[in-house]
Amino acid sequence: MSVVVGYIPEKGGRGSLDLGLQLAAALGESLTVATVVPRQWTTPSMARVDAEFADYARTLGENSERQAQQWLSETSVDVPTTYVVSPGRSVTSALLAAMQTHDATMLVLGSSTDGALGRIVVGSTADKLLHSSPVPLAISPRGYRSTASDGFSRVTCAFSDTPESRRLVADGVEFAARLGVPVRVASFGVRGSTMYPPSVGLSAEDSVLTSWREQVTEAQQHLRTDKIISEQVETVVGTGPGWSESMAGIEWLPDELLLIGSSAAGPLTRVFLGSRASKLVRHSPVPTVVMPRSG
Repeated sequence: MSVVVGYIPEKGGRGSLDLGLQLAAALGESLTVATVVPRQWTTPSMARVDAEFADYARTLGENSERQAQQWLSETSVDVPTTYVVSPGRSVTSALLAAMQTHDATMLVLGSSTDGALGRIVVGSTADKLLHSSPVPLAISPRGYRSTASDGFSRVTCAFSDTPESRRLVADGVEFAARLGVPVRVASFGVRGSTMYPPSVGLSAEDSVLTSWREQVTEAQQHLRTDKIISEQVETVVGTGPGWSESMAGIEWLPDELLLIGSSAAGPLTRVFLGSRASKLVRHSPVPTVVMPRSG
């Protein structure tokens, strides 16, 4: 069983390596660093294009492994690590194949380099895998750095009072126990600027948001009543005019993880994000783990 890191040098690679090593060390699993290289065409050409292409792919893989080894050698934790080169016509298909080959329990990706530091920036590969991964998918914020020996501080589960989010909280309790850290339940609400016509007034929007807060707070308490979480588990609610403000409305610890569940519209045992969950991922200030939908 292995934590697989999809590693691409110069494209969020360091952040994915740091988070992958941190997860592997905390979970007591091995680490597999997979670099995707283009697959050579099956039909040989008359020119030297095939040989040059093969040389390019081999050099890319060797350079990637060398860079990853250099970064990972700076850590004090002892995690069995394997470096593999995964050829494929697409990064997504190559990573899915690598996950199956190496018995992945989790896939880790870095953020795209286009975006603000400290935020998760979903690139094209991550976007596809956020709708197809058969195992939990972890994404590090852009510029993420961590010390694997420090482990994690807490797991926060995003809760929206649905059967799926209740199952997520139950899974989050188990996941946090494996990491040896406390769990927290958080709900996020946004007051949309066009929730009601201007003639109604902003007070109507505030009233709706207040009513929602009361309902979700009660639903969080039901998690305790139903023994999904203990009385000691912290529950919080963040609200604001936008998703960024809503998530910034609660405290976040260094080395914290946010756990998000898949949409009920997606297939079983696959990650599938709905629009609300996608917004949470893109505005999260901490590494985020998206869990596949379970029965």
